[in-house]
Amino acid sequence: MTLDQVTQRWLQASRHFAVHHRRSIVATAITLLGGFAVTAFGIAPLAPDAALLPQRLVTENVVPDALAPQVEALSDQTLSLRRNDITRGIDTAASLLARLGVSDASAANFLRADPTAKRLLSGRGGKMVQVSTSEDGQLNELVARYPAEDPKQAKTHFTRMTIARTNGQWLARLETVPLQAQVRLGSGTIRTSLFAATDDALLPDAVGAQLADIFGTEIDFHRELRKGDTFSVVYQALTADGEVVAWNEGAGRVLAAEFVNNGRAHQALWFGGDAGEKSKGGYYGLDGSSKHRSFLASPMAFSRITSGFSMRFHPILKTWKAHLGVDYGAPIGTAVRTVGDGTVEFAGRQNGYGNVIQVKHGNDRSTLYAHLSRIDVHRGEHVEQGETIGAVGMTGWATGPHLHFEFRVHGKHVDPIQVARASEPVTLDPADRTRFAALSKGLQAQLQLAETTIGTRDQVE
Repeated sequence: MTLDQVTQRWLQASRHFAVHHRRSIVATAITLLGGFAVTAFGIAPLAPDAALLPQRLVTENVVPDALAPQVEALSDQTLSLRRNDITRGIDTAASLLARLGVSDASAANFLRADPTAKRLLSGRGGKMVQVSTSEDGQLNELVARYPAEDPKQAKTHFTRMTIARTNGQWLARLETVPLQAQVRLGSGTIRTSLFAATDDALLPDAVGAQLADIFGTEIDFHRELRKGDTFSVVYQALTADGEVVAWNEGAGRVLAAEFVNNGRAHQALWFGGDAGEKSKGGYYGLDGSSKHRSFLASPMAFSRITSGFSMRFHPILKTWKAHLGVDYGAPIGTAVRTVGDGTVEFAGRQNGYGNVIQVKHGNDRSTLYAHLSRIDVHRGEHVEQGETIGAVGMTGWATGPHLHFEFRVHGKHVDPIQVARASEPVTLDPADRTRFAALSKGLQAQLQLAETTIGTRDQVE
């Protein structure tokens, strides 16, 4: 038998074995490869230490591409420019587009003529507008965001108006979209006043107002505030498509806060009031003690005390006289709320008080709200704490728009802030204490993080 014949028979036998014993061959190969892997793993540590290997520095000249081709390539790119602004009450189509850097006559004409697009400039200003334009100022797209047109949804939704050119035609469409809440951290230091400090920290006015409400029964923000006092806050920022809204004061609820006044720290956490819960919710100390009292410290959500409960030089009578109430400066029309549950005892006009409301509370206590521009309740009506009963004005003996507020116990005038501080607390249901303890751990961690930002600007979590 020749060598070629022997070779041919060996190849045929090999093919026959491979066909009939394929699985055995595969298993053997995997086993061998696994052995190799284990062997490699065992041998790898025996390789030389990379730190001991010889090193050398390689220097190479890098020649950049010529500038001319790069400039030419850039010139072929289509640029899209974006700008943002807020509408003003006196805006016209031309003035708004000019401020946004848009030079497009057809877009301006569309804003003036289209029934939907005309809503952009109707009513009050404050709408958030974003435009996308070409490099020569032609409008590609305009998106406006503002409170939902349905008043019932204004606090929870926003209207998104989109104006764009499609197939050579301008089209405008409206959508109602839910607002989103972002958790944000902020902190500040008192230099002059609480609201000046929140402004310096770039916090919305609503955050400052809530801080005053939360700690108003523990801190007299008119007389006890000290330069160098600090605060930290965790709050919800309301956003429309990721942008903090310019209305609703830009903030939702404060979730946690700490205020250090004259070296003493006061903390508060929000608990309850979520969907499906019977509780309205409220603020509690870290130990579960309620911050809520039967009387609010202030009859206004946004308030600055202009004259306290003390002797003062009367601006009209031009003589020193005891001021038996507290004056809060605010624009005409600012909502006034009742500080506690009660029944309207008087609602009408009364001499120097102008338009006035008197509310009778339990235990022979009553409150008075004067110089109102509007009265929203009637005699005999039951009102609940925090309910809007009227609006700030300057009726009666008033030199400017403000609210005059009095608190009487057994017919005698008393300091409203002291009454609120001493009023009965609302206790936390023992069944809720376990849930409160679990929630407070997370909020305390966020509050501690906010404390580290004192002296810095507002941060997004």
